[in-house]
Amino acid sequence: MNRTYRDFTIRDWQPGDRAAAAQVIGDALQEFGLGWEPEGADVDALEVDTHYSQGLFWVVEQSGQVVATAAFHPIERGRNAVELRKMYLKPSARRQGLGRYLLEQLEGEIVARGFEQIWLETATALTGASEFYESMGYRLPQASDLEANGTAPLASKGCNSCDPNSLIETERCDRIYIKQLA
Repeated sequence: MNRTYRDFTIRDWQPGDRAAAAQVIGDALQEFGLGWEPEGADVDALEVDTHYSQGLFWVVEQSGQVVATAAFHPIERGRNAVELRKMYLKPSARRQGLGRYLLEQLEGEIVARGFEQIWLETATALTGASEFYESMGYRLPQASDLEANGTAPLASKGCNSCDPNSLIETERCDRIYIKQLA
């Protein structure tokens, strides 16, 4: 995959991108007072080949430098679902419509692969992230979002009364969203 948006090139991650992509993610987390967890929540950014073999991981370049990342992979939570991951932009790449464009492109790819739901976790410390996702049609999950094949809710995922916070798996996150595609 190779797309352009303005002067940005969006392409599939390659092994040579490991350090640059990790730097973008780590810097963004640090900027907002969150920790980089290379052996925990962020191991997927270092082991892309393993964690995204059934999904995708994109890097975005501007003038030959990696300035953003965005990814998704299938998950068991929900119905025929993926989790949006590692959507981070350097400050120089923000406020130019790139985030919206990336999310729209990811959603198109997810729909083309036949998935029905997109889940994501975020932290309110990432100023503006919640508002951005809500503006793109994401909402807090409800018990009905967790039904597998029309059966009982997935209690193993922590949904009893379906307090959305009980579904969060990443310690630094405090908000979870879903978007129903089908």
